[in-house]
Amino acid sequence: MTTTSPLRFGVVGNPIKHSRSPSIHEAFAAQTGIALHYERILAPLDAFDHTCHDFFQQGGSGLNITVPFKEQAYTLAQDHLTTRGRLAGAVNTLWMEDGHIHGCNTDGEGLLNDLRRLGHDPAGKQVLLVGAGGAARGAVFPLLDAGCARLRIINRSPDRATQLLDHVLEQLPEFAARLTAGGLSQAQGPWDIVINATSSSLGGSPPDLPAGLYTPDALAYDMMYASQDTPFMTQAKAQGAASVADGLGMLVGQAAASFAIWHGLRPDMTPVLQALRGSASYT
Repeated sequence: MTTTSPLRFGVVGNPIKHSRSPSIHEAFAAQTGIALHYERILAPLDAFDHTCHDFFQQGGSGLNITVPFKEQAYTLAQDHLTTRGRLAGAVNTLWMEDGHIHGCNTDGEGLLNDLRRLGHDPAGKQVLLVGAGGAARGAVFPLLDAGCARLRIINRSPDRATQLLDHVLEQLPEFAARLTAGGLSQAQGPWDIVINATSSSLGGSPPDLPAGLYTPDALAYDMMYASQDTPFMTQAKAQGAASVADGLGMLVGQAAASFAIWHGLRPDMTPVLQALRGSASYT
């Protein structure tokens, strides 16, 4: 498939210089023969809506949304959300259709695919989710739907964790027996999978987590990605996690799902992930 003129896409965040989304989508485009231009867009913290509207008014086709705007993106597209976007209460993928901005959340799909690739399918597992912002919101329903035995959300602000729990149970009360929430000190382990959905690794320090979180075969997974162990991964190793992983595979997976929404084609993730992982630095 080829197109006669490049379609315009981008990723909106603050900060944004670290994003590898342009190279990922350009690689997917090369695979599928689609001509596109994909850019990093730094949105002022108080001008997210204006940034997105301006992009689409200038003929842009689609946007990915990253820290800290996923909940604002949900509000922006609230009248035209997919089921995944509505359940998450946060959006990482926007596009224009019939004159309206539509939104979806592909983070959960990317996370599940990567956990399974790593040999840690969450089905039947005890899962701890650290954080209650946009990234965490995209993960809760997919983890529950995948059959985890128990999911606990903890956050520096316990009220935010409780608000996320309430949001999920308002829509899906059948998960009440498996879902709990609390503060960082209320982790109540041990856990088979611990997922850091905070942006703490961007700031160079791990979340303030207690000891005793990890079962003997546990995975510590950081949604952030870096060319070396993130602060959370280093902390997890010191606290007894059997294996650690960053979120590069999740990033490529959510990008593939966004690409499929925009173009109707599912790209092959494997060579793109291998190329990124093999580079000297992918931050």
